[in-house]
This record gives sequence, C-alpha cells and structure tokens, in this order.
Amino acid sequence: MIGMALPQLVSAQQQITLKEALTYALQNNTNIRKSKLDIESGRYKVQEVRAQALPQITGNAGITYNPIIGQLVANFGGQTQAIKLGQNWNSSAGVQFSQQLFNQQVFTGLQAARSSEEYYNLTSQLTEEQIIELVANNYYQVLVNREQLSVIDTNIKNVKVVEKIVSNQYQNGLARKIDVDRINVNLTNLTTQREQTVNAITQLENQLKFSMGMPVTTPIELPKAELTNVSQLPEFAETIDFGNRTEVKLLDTQDKLLSLQRKAYVAEYYPSLSLTGNYTYSSQSDGFDFLSSNAAAIGYGASAIGLTLKVPIFNGFLTRSKVRQADVEIRKAKEDRKESTNSLNLAYENAKIQLRNNLNTILSQRKNAELAQEIYKSTQNNYNNGLATLTDLLDTENSLTQAQNSYNQALLNYKVAEIQLIKSNGNIKSLVQ
Repeated sequence: MIGMALPQLVSAQQQITLKEALTYALQNNTNIRKSKLDIESGRYKVQEVRAQALPQITGNAGITYNPIIGQLVANFGGQTQAIKLGQNWNSSAGVQFSQQLFNQQVFTGLQAARSSEEYYNLTSQLTEEQIIELVANNYYQVLVNREQLSVIDTNIKNVKVVEKIVSNQYQNGLARKIDVDRINVNLTNLTTQREQTVNAITQLENQLKFSMGMPVTTPIELPKAELTNVSQLPEFAETIDFGNRTEVKLLDTQDKLLSLQRKAYVAEYYPSLSLTGNYTYSSQSDGFDFLSSNAAAIGYGASAIGLTLKVPIFNGFLTRSKVRQADVEIRKAKEDRKESTNSLNLAYENAKIQLRNNLNTILSQRKNAELAQEIYKSTQNNYNNGLATLTDLLDTENSLTQAQNSYNQALLNYKVAEIQLIKSNGNIKSLVQ
C-alpha cells in the first residue's frame, strides 16, 4: 500500500507526484479516517433500531422476607378466624416476552436507519472529495512558491554578477559609490525576499503534509512537471448533470430522511399491537431453606399470554405540532436544494471563465517573460559596454522578475480553476486514478 511505502520514499527525498500525494491522503488523513468510523457507527445504529422490531426477552428473580405476615379475617359458621396470608420467605423467578406485531413508528425507524447508513457513506465520500481538493490546491501552491524561489535565485545570481562588475569599476574610478550602494541594496532586498519565500515554502509544505495526514517532519520533493505542463484548455461539456455530484446525492438522502421523520411523527396517530407472554415460578417457606432437601417450601408456577393494543386518543396536539415542524423542515430543504444547485452551476461557469482567462494569461506571460529575459540580457550587455545606465539595468531586472512571477501565479490560478472544473463535473476522484 502506498500509505505505508510513501514515508520511506520521501525520507530519501524521492519526488512525489500529485497522484501519490492524494492516494496517501485518502489512506491517512484524519478526517477521512473519522468518516470511515462514522460509517461503522451508522451500521451499529441500524442494528440498534432493528432491535426494537425483534423479540424482547427479560428474566427476573427475587426473594422477599416478611417479618410480619398479613392476615385475612373470615367468618366460618359463625366463628371468626384469622388466616395467615403467605409465609415469611417468598422467592420467585420468571421470564417475560414481548414482540411488536404492528408499530408504524418502529417500522418507519427501520427505513430511516437504512437511509442513515447511506447518508454516512455519502458524507464519507464527500469528505474524501474535499480532502482531494484541499491537498491538490496545497500541492500546487508549494510548486508555485518553489518556482518563485527559483526566480529569486536566478536574480540573485545575476545581481551578483553586476555587483562584481560595478565594484571593479568603482575601484578603477569608472563608477560611483552610489551605484555600488544601489546594487547592494537590491541584493539585500533579494536575499531578504528569498528568506521569506523559503519560510513560506516550509509552511506550505507543512500544510500540505498535514492535509495529507503525513508527519510534518517528513521531507518531500515535488516534480516541476506537475505545474508547467499547461498548453490547452480541457473540453467543456455543454450541460452538467449535477445529479452525479456527491453534494446533490447527500441532499437527496437528507430529503428522504426528513420525509421519514415526518412519517414517523404521523405514525404516532396509529395504534400499536404487541404480543406479550410471561412465566413465573414462585416459592414460599417459613424459613430460608429453599435449597434444602427437607424444605417445607411450597412452589407453584404461573404463565400468561396476551395481546396489548395501544390506541392514542389525545395528547394535546403534540403530534400535530411535530408534523407541522417536519413540513417546515422539508420546505427549507427544497430551498437549500435550489441554492445548492445554483451554487454548483455558478462554480462550473466561473471555473470555465477562469480557465480561459488564465490560459490566455499563461500564454501571454510566457511570451512576456521570454521577452523580458531577452531585454535584460541585451541591457546587461549594453551596460557592460557602457551603452546603458545602471538604472536601466535594474529596471529591466525588476520587469523580468515581475513577468516571471506573473507567469507562475497564472499557472497556479489555472490549476486551481482546473480542479474546480473537475470537481464541478463530479470527477474529482479522477485525480487519484
């Protein structure tokens, strides 16, 4: 399993693809593990509800000591006599049985329990999709910041070359001290920016590892190809069937549960019928010698079988209030469905617009960065030959940095929009396949 093998890979600084990161997250993320436990808990809840429809059997036993025994006074042939009722010691043991024959609330509860199990499964699936989206976004953010660090390193290298040239010129009286200071200020700023970017990368990597469920002390390395391979737009579907989205399936299950809840409230109007039975063995003695072979205890058994019918008559309109509350919740759920469907459609349309815009930005910024690189090289050559000022060189260097950073940011925006589009199609798990 990759969830077990990946820590060994990353410890050796092996490169981790997006698919590997997502697979690891699906196996190790805490929220996903908890959602699996919710599924297990849901199965036990189904068994709990099912138990109400199964026979209920209980046993009981007891012993009683009567220090003073009650008497019954009766008249026999004109003579009044007192008859002792019972013995000093009484014991009993028995078993009771009941079985629901008709109870609409219990039967509706069984339907709701099965729907609840489906609800937990969908919730777990939605959690997985959310984690996939989170990990993918974090993954690309790390890549973009690493590209920005590469840009800064290249700029530092270029500025150091210029700094060496200007320093030599200053020593030979061909440059001013202010030129040396400007270069040093620029170099210091780039060094500070690099430290900030390195810290940001470390924080983003830690966030990525945390979202994956990986120990944050584990070193990781991401391949550049995951980010730079952007050349054309994906195909856009004319219409989207949002019925395949987990969010919509979850709403369907919630609607079903609300309807069953209303049905359970209505069932309170219905009568219930149950079968009952019991058997009890009792024993009486004038001493605590029930187990003795010489005991003078008197024992006897008793049993009964019956039907119990309960008919609700009036409960102060309690049931009516519950049903009306359930009706309100069902109407609210319908409004939630309208809003959710509209929100999903909005996300899809926005993702298409962002993809088009970001692809155009990527293509233009890629050319712009190439042009800025050519201008910088030309300006640097002119500066070395005394045909350009230091200000011109620093300006072109800043323009090159801005163009490269804009290109990297456009790549990130494109990838984020691409994830949203895949999610809108209900195919977010395709990133793992």
